[in-house]
Amino acid sequence: MEDNHGDMELYDLRVSVDRIEGRSVCGMETGDYFELTESARLRLPEGRHFCVYALAAVLPFLAAKQRDLASGDWLAQDSHFACPDPEERLIMRVERTCRRRLNSADLT
Repeated sequence: MEDNHGDMELYDLRVSVDRIEGRSVCGMETGDYFELTESARLRLPEGRHFCVYALAAVLPFLAAKQRDLASGDWLAQDSHFACPDPEERLIMRVERTCRRRLNSADLT
């Protein structure tokens, strides 16, 4: 549940498969996605999956994408990330879906 009296703000994110420029070796399709909400809750649509190697490629950037970034920061301007599989060439897009107030004490 969203708390409007929190002491910090983070964005919820959606990471989706934007395109596959090679062959899909992991079984994912354009449009597949997961959501990162409430700081650390990873949600997948029922009955779907997300390749762990694609997840590993984008995971280091998600904490930064959840926060406000300086306008000149490259990460504020870039929202596309690539899976490391050279045959697949799967490209993911990270989008902010909403801004949420949270209590930092609840997260540590």
